[in-house]
Amino acid sequence: MPNSPSAKKRLRQNEKRRLANRAVRSAMRTQIRKVREAVQAGNMNDAETHRRLADNRLDRAAARGVIHRNTAARMKSRLQALLKRAKVSA
Repeated sequence: MPNSPSAKKRLRQNEKRRLANRAVRSAMRTQIRKVREAVQAGNMNDAETHRRLADNRLDRAAARGVIHRNTAARMKSRLQALLKRAKVSA
């Protein structure tokens, strides 16, 4: 347990930020899952809509520092490639 007032404050701040970051990360992962599920179901219109929302969530997470910006770019690229492959095979 923290002893100094500054350490106590740091603990409070870290907990607040952890919960906020967890919410951002969870929303991001949920949106990515929705894209993959829509592609699997063969619903390309929904998949495209969900991909745009996923891009937005990924960019937001990267801007907040929850994930690295290169990680966001890689995930966006992979989702786009997934959609493109699904459209070609459909």
